[in-house]
Amino acid sequence: MDRRKFLSFVGGASALAAMNANQKADALEMAMEQELEIANLNHVSKSPFCRAYGVDNDWESGPRIGGQLRHMGHDPRLPKMSEKPTLLEFFDKRIGHSSHLLQSARLAKLNGLPEKMILACLLHDISVTAYINVDHGYYGAQLVAPYVEEEISWAIKYHQSLRFIPDEEVNYPYPEAYVRYFGEDYKPEPYIFKDGEYARNHKWYMTARQICINDVYSFDPNIQVSLDDFHDIIARNWRDPEEGLGYDGSSSAHMWRTMIYPNNFL
Repeated sequence: MDRRKFLSFVGGASALAAMNANQKADALEMAMEQELEIANLNHVSKSPFCRAYGVDNDWESGPRIGGQLRHMGHDPRLPKMSEKPTLLEFFDKRIGHSSHLLQSARLAKLNGLPEKMILACLLHDISVTAYINVDHGYYGAQLVAPYVEEEISWAIKYHQSLRFIPDEEVNYPYPEAYVRYFGEDYKPEPYIFKDGEYARNHKWYMTARQICINDVYSFDPNIQVSLDDFHDIIARNWRDPEEGLGYDGSSSAHMWRTMIYPNNFL
């Protein structure tokens, strides 16, 4: 991605300078993914909630117009969700068929990884593409935790920290993209290293590390991947609740409802 495009995406050099290291890395992934989605004519429009890189929020403190109502319920700019939404429906109507996620899962499949690791790669940036990009590993893990094996959600959480930590034994170098965009002195926050150290000594370390290994920092617009290729893996490793995502009373149901009704602030 051209640096000028990236600066425009985040709101300029001053907005970039105001971000911490982790936010910069997340913004880069999101910008590259959006560029690829547009190139593939595969972009799904959705409300930009929880994303405010330098956005002017003066409207929040402005006086309300007499008689004006707050928009609630279904957002007409978005495809309407069914009464019992499934993960596949969220991919179609909210998450989008993200080329980044699909290419990462494709690479994991080509590398012969177990299905649970392929699913982890398919979902590893689900928060960035659908919900919130800050601390995306943590939010992504919370989103999927009630519906997958614990190992999968754990790996999604800790890939966020491990991506900054090289591991020569498994041929994972520090991503060149981070040096190119943020400089050689780029350092994430201390909690990243703390979590990375914890993950390095965990029994599921290699599951999270495989997400990093199969992450795609240079997206290839010539590679077309279909979500259909992973329907069987999703069916065997993801548990859609009978009530539908957002309505099952799970610890993350409110997060799925936020995606269904992004304007419902009550």
